[in-house]
Amino acid sequence: MSLNRDVVVALLLLLLCGVFFWESGNIQLTDYGQMDSTVWPRIILGALLVASLIYLWQALRGAASEGASPAPKAGPGGLAGWFRRYRNALLCYALFLTFLLTLPILGMLLGGILFVFAALTVLGRPSLKLVPLHAAIAVGTVGAMWAVFTFGLRVFLPEGVLISFQ
Repeated sequence: MSLNRDVVVALLLLLLCGVFFWESGNIQLTDYGQMDSTVWPRIILGALLVASLIYLWQALRGAASEGASPAPKAGPGGLAGWFRRYRNALLCYALFLTFLLTLPILGMLLGGILFVFAALTVLGRPSLKLVPLHAAIAVGTVGAMWAVFTFGLRVFLPEGVLISFQ
């Protein structure tokens, strides 16, 4: 057994799960709900606990560090090299900023579909054959999420100017 970086991170995640679970007892109880206020936070913490335990198990086995990709080769430095290295992350931030700025106009449904479609198209392989698949994934996932929140959970999501459901 070696105490590598992955083991330390997994142990810290498990410690945080314990602290958060303990602190979830301090959540204010409401009387208008049908279930306790701590149910959903504890479900999420349970999933995080399971994922952290799997991570710790893999780290102790050595699988987490064996399957790691080799360090990237040093490319050209400077600002251009930095942009090239962090291209995908910067594109995601730019797409999300565009989503947030257009949310009052497009609304959650249309804006979310366009955001997911743009993210899949920009970050994936450049191929016109994949565009219909990206569109189907965007419409299906965002539409399902919107339906669950709107009809199942009765959450009011931003509608926007273009599409109004009232």
